[in-house]
Amino acid sequence: MSPTNVVLLGAIAGFTIFLGLPVGRLRNLSSQTRAFLNAVATGVLIFLLIEVFQHGVEPVEKALTDVSQTSHGSWVHFFWLTALFVALFAVGLLGLVYYDRWLARRAHGRRFGPGAATAQELSRVSIHRLSEPKRLALFIALGIGLHNFSEGLAIGQSAANNEIKLALLLIVGFGLHNATEGFGICAPLSGEAERPSWAFLTTMGLIGGGPTFLGTIVGQAWVSETLNMAFLALAAGSILYVVVQLLNVASRLGHKEQLMWGLLLGLVIGFGTDFVLVAAGA
Repeated sequence: MSPTNVVLLGAIAGFTIFLGLPVGRLRNLSSQTRAFLNAVATGVLIFLLIEVFQHGVEPVEKALTDVSQTSHGSWVHFFWLTALFVALFAVGLLGLVYYDRWLARRAHGRRFGPGAATAQELSRVSIHRLSEPKRLALFIALGIGLHNFSEGLAIGQSAANNEIKLALLLIVGFGLHNATEGFGICAPLSGEAERPSWAFLTTMGLIGGGPTFLGTIVGQAWVSETLNMAFLALAAGSILYVVVQLLNVASRLGHKEQLMWGLLLGLVIGFGTDFVLVAAGA
């Protein structure tokens, strides 16, 4: 299979995320339905968090095994990988905390009154003017995008090592994953009075799914376990932040039964798509 075909298939795997985005335009949903949709998205992201930690910590564990049980490796390398993972995890988690706080302050300081801004100014798209649900959708897309970049790396690296069957299996599996992630991005938008525009949803899809395409390109040209771990650490921090925010939304909505059933369904969907890859031997 040519490198161009691998990249195209990687793009397809990433852009299946658009399949779930139209859910963001549904309106007139009951609070129970919104609570359930929010919980399903949370369950999918909790699965992603487990998966990201599992694969992200693997190089650190391998370095520790090499230095403690064999004659290979060094303590310096182990501590370097550990420090890198913790630092980037902190950037992914705390970076979104302070960025969200900065955006909220900026939006509060620029409230519009009658005649306070021209039509041109109001039409200008700016992150600090996004509503809280849209900012949360943006942060979900960012976290998923970081995770999907590492998935693209796995596809590209498999192709670079002439493991075409594995690359194809990864493309199918990650495509299934991303189809559910699109729903996770738009779940916070179900409570918005105004429907999100198709342009906004398209932008969220590009942020969340586009990195799979980019990762496939990078993975074919350059194999780096440390780079993969770095993006997984960033993704873990940002996804954890988003999960906490979604649980706060669930607390405000109430409906504990819908919350638990939604979490269960989200986890089943996440692990179910992962089992497809395991069953295929990927």
